[in-house]
Amino acid sequence: MNIKAIIFGATGMVGEGVLRRALEHPDVESVLVIGRRPCGVKHPKMKELIHSDFYDYSAIEAQLIGYNACFFCLGVSSVGMKEADYRRVTFDLTMQAAKTLSRLDPDMTFCYITGAGTDSTEQGRVMWARVKGMTENRLQELPFKTVHLFRPGFIKPLKGQKDAHMISRIAGALYPLLRVIVPKYICTMEELAGAMIRAVGSDHPRRVLENSDIVRIARTEADAR
Repeated sequence: MNIKAIIFGATGMVGEGVLRRALEHPDVESVLVIGRRPCGVKHPKMKELIHSDFYDYSAIEAQLIGYNACFFCLGVSSVGMKEADYRRVTFDLTMQAAKTLSRLDPDMTFCYITGAGTDSTEQGRVMWARVKGMTENRLQELPFKTVHLFRPGFIKPLKGQKDAHMISRIAGALYPLLRVIVPKYICTMEELAGAMIRAVGSDHPRRVLENSDIVRIARTEADAR
């Protein structure tokens, strides 16, 4: 499959890793990076579109047509945030992009990064998990070809990643031990990015992909190369 992908969040840790993997992957034909600031990457496969308002895409809609995948990697920590504010920068922001893309490119596969512990019931006590769960649920109601919801736990960054969070750097340093102690809650950035690309290219049947699913799909991806 020739994947033509839009990537949101390429200046963050997950987005940076997904972009790097996509640019080197033979099944990815082209990549459009959408961000508020340049991601600092240049590549023949890649175009970059700087856009300031992630709640309104009307000015750039014509440039979003013709893609069959979206890797939506934008996200912020909920620490210190009120629920209304976190909902705006998580649910509202994601849905505005997704609604636009589902209208312009209904044959698209939309891949969304949530996290281990996301609350699909939307009723739990943990604020971020409820908001992420609501986002997952509403995404699945949109007229995309497919929506895949990725729930990684701790992520070991790629070597040399610029935007790795401190907790991810710690997870990377302790990776061999964590892989033995809590294998269901840790994956590598290579595995996460590889699983996202594989899910698009193979039309994977599962929609909600927990950390163990991510690792399993990534191994299938590695075996296929």
